[in-house]
Amino acid sequence: MSEITKKEFSDDDYFFMNEALYEARLARFVEEVPVGCVIVIDGKIIGRGHNFTYKGKSALLHAEVNAIKQANEYFDDFRLENCTMYVSMEPCSMCAGAIINSRIDRLVIGIPDFKRGACGSNTNITGDRSQLHFIDAEFGLMADECLFELQSFFKLLRSRNKERKKINKSLN
Repeated sequence: MSEITKKEFSDDDYFFMNEALYEARLARFVEEVPVGCVIVIDGKIIGRGHNFTYKGKSALLHAEVNAIKQANEYFDDFRLENCTMYVSMEPCSMCAGAIINSRIDRLVIGIPDFKRGACGSNTNITGDRSQLHFIDAEFGLMADECLFELQSFFKLLRSRNKERKKINKSLN
């Protein structure tokens, strides 16, 4: 595992991470884990995605995979060379594999996922130099905002579950 790369970010980076956070909020709105992603080339968003695993009933419907699929359709090709992916939370191993296979050039991440992350925090699939393509993730862009989205979602979820238990207890 390599050390997590943290660097200075440009105004454009902030703009596009805000777009990824917009996608995360869309996920939260439909009661999905609020992770959002955008893929950019030459200052233009060509792919957007947010988590849709529960509502879509598929383990494949992660934000990154959804954004990659849309970007592939834009290019009519699986290769996303010269593209940057902005994602609010570190991708899992499935998404890291998709990032490598799509040949994305730059990966900017809001917050690490120390349990399931596969881009430098828990494991480092994207940075594995033995792969056909590798990429060093850049961490920490708008980390506070990204963390807030996740924490507020899970806080609300716990509160709802507690309320449901109370209601069920009173009905019995």
